[in-house]
Amino acid sequence: MSDDFASRSMAVHLVRGAVGFGALVGSIALIPVVGAVSVLLLPVGVVALRGCPTCWAIGLMQTISRGRLQRSCTNGQCTLTVSDTA
Repeated sequence: MSDDFASRSMAVHLVRGAVGFGALVGSIALIPVVGAVSVLLLPVGVVALRGCPTCWAIGLMQTISRGRLQRSCTNGQCTLTVSDTA
């Protein structure tokens, strides 16, 4: 399993965020309308956000920087540089 939270594209990531945050907010906001059944939206939100809102935000930063930044390690020291292909 990868520790990468980035999505294939910015559009995909933003749709995941809209679905995830919408489901989380809906699970609370719809309680007066449909009762405890609205809590079933919680797992949808958690899956869409890949665990938590912070995970989604980390993935957003990774999606934005994908292909633009390059990490290179030499002799135990790592540096972050702008990629030539960006």
